[in-house]
Amino acid sequence: MDSIFHEKQEGSLCAQHCLNNLLQGEYFTPVDLSSIAHQLDEEERMRMAEGGMASEEYRTFLQQPSGNMDDSGFFSIQVISNALRVWGLELILFNSREYQSLMINPIGLTLIHC
Repeated sequence: MDSIFHEKQEGSLCAQHCLNNLLQGEYFTPVDLSSIAHQLDEEERMRMAEGGMASEEYRTFLQQPSGNMDDSGFFSIQVISNALRVWGLELILFNSREYQSLMINPIGLTLIHC
């Protein structure tokens, strides 16, 4: 690697910049992350429909805005996690049991905090 890639922050696209800086290149655009968010929204809609499309919970769910993205450039942790999976990487939450067990025996692991 000749130099360290750094994508300067623009607007509220923190997820995009974090991912691209972590991966050291311009790999994700807002459109890419929006596509992942829409896929997650559709999966959530299908799961909610399993409880009955006529249910009050389902109708309420459909009226809510996406929890995976918004117009300001926000993308959820689920979007970031799915984007990392494209590269064969797994996001492990800092407060998870899995992370805590890794900290007990961290030999041979590379942990990156965003």
